[in-house]
Amino acid sequence: MIPRPRDLLLRGTGGRRRRALPLQSRPRVSVVIPCYNYGAYLPQCVYSVSRNQPGIDLQIIIVDDASTDNSADVARQLAAEDDRITLIRHSRNAGHIATYNEGLAAATGDYVLLLSADDLATPGALVRAAALFEAEPSVGLVYGWSVHFSGAPPRPRTTPSSWIVWGGVDWLRERCRTGYNVVASPEVMMRNRVLREIGGYRTDLPHAGDFEMWLRTACVSGVGFLVGVDQAFYRKHPQNMHRKRFGAATHRGQLVDLRQRWQSFAVVFSGLGHNLPHRDDLLELARRTVRRQALDLVTYATARGFKDFPLDEFLGFVRELDGRSPRDASAAAARYSTRLPTVLPLNPLWAPWAVGWRFYAVLMRWRQRALGI
Repeated sequence: MIPRPRDLLLRGTGGRRRRALPLQSRPRVSVVIPCYNYGAYLPQCVYSVSRNQPGIDLQIIIVDDASTDNSADVARQLAAEDDRITLIRHSRNAGHIATYNEGLAAATGDYVLLLSADDLATPGALVRAAALFEAEPSVGLVYGWSVHFSGAPPRPRTTPSSWIVWGGVDWLRERCRTGYNVVASPEVMMRNRVLREIGGYRTDLPHAGDFEMWLRTACVSGVGFLVGVDQAFYRKHPQNMHRKRFGAATHRGQLVDLRQRWQSFAVVFSGLGHNLPHRDDLLELARRTVRRQALDLVTYATARGFKDFPLDEFLGFVRELDGRSPRDASAAAARYSTRLPTVLPLNPLWAPWAVGWRFYAVLMRWRQRALGI
């Protein structure tokens, strides 16, 4: 039999595919819902985990970070209707990292889901993730696909075709090779025991805290992916934190993202991952990957003639990754900038480069949805 393309891609990752099994026990699952001024979305979020999740014992913890809208009143009403729901209410705004960590510390379930109040779990998502955990004791993190939506959520896929399980180092290697975070957050469930072992979110990585936590988890446990299933809905709206606080759609937001992804690799491999096999090789692979992505963005922005692109800041970041002396780094940056295309119509090499870049992005997106990596 000729192997499918997705199975050929899986072979080089260290992952093993296995048949998905139904949940055989009744575990306790904790859902932590941080909320700041998302009162309009909160009921739908809560109902997405309190309903249509059969076969588990459920704990729901809403942490309201001193919202200025009606979030606290909405949460109190929800808790009055369902004794599985508790509310933690801040008198002062503590910020999202502190809010996450407080909610996670209160979780008593076997498995834990952190679900922002503007996002949703799909029907059966908690049950599907718990089934993989129960069947694979070495796995500390399980995820599936997260569907981005605005307005009404689309109909989700709810029957997994199979599972893929990686050893932690194998999954880490794929993250170093691609450099990207393939896990948004609402589609992730963690084993509480592993969460206690690695600790909570880092306050010094507010933009890439999720990514760093997934890397840290893979240092001590395996990782599982639910193939062919939608585990969460990620809501796109003007008040998204990453849009408002980090400018995710701007050039400077791209630079923040690159910096914090690199910092995530650096702190993980100097911390929990310090003694991993081939640690130095993995860190060097991550460095080269992030550097290449920064230079790709420089090339694209220069070719398109973007006037507001922070070229010097991007090249400064590349110099940091190179680790060169200031004089050598400045000279290298000057040589690189003179080789960049000036405007799109004048560079005959731009078109094939752009097509190749676009093809690679589409391939990575397909690979992420099909294999989780």
